[in-house]
Amino acid sequence: MMKFTIVTCTYNAADTCEKTFESVLQQSYPNVEHLILDGCSKDDTLKLANAYQEQNTKSGSKHTISCISEPDKGLYDAMNKGIAKATGDYILFLNAGDTLPNNQTLEAISRCTQQQNPLPAVLYGDTDIVDTNGKFIRHRRLSPPANLSWHSFKHGMLVCHQAFYARTDIAKQTPYNLQYRFSADVDWCIRIMKSAEKQHLPLLNLKQVVVNYLEGGLTDKNHRASLKERFRLMCSHYGMFTTIAMHVWFVFRSFLRK
Repeated sequence: MMKFTIVTCTYNAADTCEKTFESVLQQSYPNVEHLILDGCSKDDTLKLANAYQEQNTKSGSKHTISCISEPDKGLYDAMNKGIAKATGDYILFLNAGDTLPNNQTLEAISRCTQQQNPLPAVLYGDTDIVDTNGKFIRHRRLSPPANLSWHSFKHGMLVCHQAFYARTDIAKQTPYNLQYRFSADVDWCIRIMKSAEKQHLPLLNLKQVVVNYLEGGLTDKNHRASLKERFRLMCSHYGMFTTIAMHVWFVFRSFLRK
């Protein structure tokens, strides 16, 4: 049976992490490893994580949960620690406040891979945006293409990071680049897909919503700095000319939508 590793990185996330823990706990799919990487929170995050572990044990769930709290160099450093510890076939990063859409999400994803040989390098799907109460706000503006490749991201991050399940063996060879403060997730996804292309491995569109994303993430709070970094990142993967041309198109596209 295929195994999923879910990584949740937390720091003072007591206001949001409980919804994420509950979402994973309720998954009907049994073969789940949940790694919680905490950056020495000073609020009740660890208390809630410990309560989640106890609830998981009492419920008789077959999920395994590990919680480690130690200093880190930021979110992407914590994610690299999660990759190093992951033992599943696929790895998913679910931030505090993000949730799986329903109790059968992982079970449905597993069924999509049953006829796949070899296993796809990436499983990807759609994303819904929700508020702090988990209420639906809207579908994510950018939607996944039918056939994803690393070239696709020159049009923007068409697949949300939390809707991007990478094969763990490939992820272990492709850690996050810590030189990027806000966009290491974009770079990571591109490099995972480049690796897939080199190995002639498919990317599988799951054709379903696979994550509810909590509005207001790290890049939303640091928008200007994030845009500058994203431009530099895209130049490194797609070249200066293509990146400038695509940004002109982004501006034109936003004008047309008004």
